[in-house]
Amino acid sequence: MTPYPTIIQGGMGVGISHWRLARAVSQLGQLGVVSGTALDVIFARRLEEGDPGGYMRRGLDHFPFPEMAERVWRAYYRSGGKSENGSYKTLPMHAKDDARALRELCIAANFVEVFLAREGHGNPVGINYLEKIQIPHLPSIYGAMLAGVGYVLMGAGVPLKVPGVLDRFVNHEQAAYPLTVTGAQETADTMMTFVPREFMERDLPPLARPQFLAIISSNTLAATMLRRANGKVDGFIIEGPTAGGHNAPPRGKLQLDKAGEPVYGERDRVDFEKIRELGLPFWLAGGYGSPVKLREALAAGATGVQVGTAFAYCSESGLRDDYKRAVLKKVLSGDARVYTDPVASPTRFPFKIAHLEDSLSEKEAYLARPRICDLGYLREPYYTDSGTIDYRCPAEPVSVYVSKGGEPENAVGRKCLCNALLATVGHPQVRNTKYVEKGLVTSGDDLNGITRFLRPDGETYSAADVVTKLVNG
Repeated sequence: MTPYPTIIQGGMGVGISHWRLARAVSQLGQLGVVSGTALDVIFARRLEEGDPGGYMRRGLDHFPFPEMAERVWRAYYRSGGKSENGSYKTLPMHAKDDARALRELCIAANFVEVFLAREGHGNPVGINYLEKIQIPHLPSIYGAMLAGVGYVLMGAGVPLKVPGVLDRFVNHEQAAYPLTVTGAQETADTMMTFVPREFMERDLPPLARPQFLAIISSNTLAATMLRRANGKVDGFIIEGPTAGGHNAPPRGKLQLDKAGEPVYGERDRVDFEKIRELGLPFWLAGGYGSPVKLREALAAGATGVQVGTAFAYCSESGLRDDYKRAVLKKVLSGDARVYTDPVASPTRFPFKIAHLEDSLSEKEAYLARPRICDLGYLREPYYTDSGTIDYRCPAEPVSVYVSKGGEPENAVGRKCLCNALLATVGHPQVRNTKYVEKGLVTSGDDLNGITRFLRPDGETYSAADVVTKLVNG
């Protein structure tokens, strides 16, 4: 029997749950999870900053394909790091048939992140991906498996084809993943493929298959995963609408309350009894970051809980220190507020935002930003009249979006989460040596609950403080 963790540290955002945080949690016997979202660009920017501490180099030194490692190193490493006002390189945006160099960057970045999170202990480490960001999946998952990742977690969609990918990669076999393309006809070629042996520089023994946990928000989705997935589903993380980041949209017609936030109702509640009947381990997420809620989850038959917000503000997380201080100040003064924005995300999923300033000044600051889409992780693939696949994003310039067939009303209120979330973890793009991308902090509704973990100084706490408080009460 597998000794499942009681606490899963959520795979948060872009670089919030990086290798330091995941390692700290796994060392304590719980499941530390790194975020796999946009790891390629994060890895590249760390190298462009001169690889402070030499951690990326150490990871690459353990990479099984040294020639690939050196190609990636030469392409992005800057001795001494880029200047404060200098810009990062602009990576090619992902497309259905990515260039080999971009796939190599994905493989190496995911390997290094998992390798560093696993270093110094023998406990499992997980990685979290968003199903919505489909194109990097295959090389990213392969890179994580090369590093011995123990769990793969995925939500923000219906990841039916991931279990089969894990099965194929065990023996370094070719895997395929269908790309969701708006307007594509049945005869259209929307299948992405990845052949590990085209990238391997030497033969390797079989890889360990990580356990697959699907992040779901309904009984229907849980049953669908078990009935239609192309391989074994090992468990579920049941995430409610109070969790940070992207939330599943309410079932049925979208309704907003007086504050403009989505209204969730009875149809959005999960029947734990029906989940228990499926016979798989499950963890509850969204507002479960307290000893009382942990006991409540265990009493409901859950294996444990997934906790995000509490770990997001601990000392080991990747969130910028100035944002941690600003949020904590608001929490302690009673002014902290989390808003579920129904339109901010280009994915059209509700997205939670923790306000750092008054909402008017934040809105004005964002409106002053030029609409630029140069990372493209949340772009929508669509089928053109000429029979090709192109990409559009409602956060790009409106005229460009509309020229690609997008509806102008879909662009209203959209934010470039890609650039904003990279800035939130300390890698903001600098444009023309002047404009610096602003960050955006996401948080769960239980933001004010982080005070329960504070040390006597009232200013800091660690991942160990979170785990100890949750387990021991």
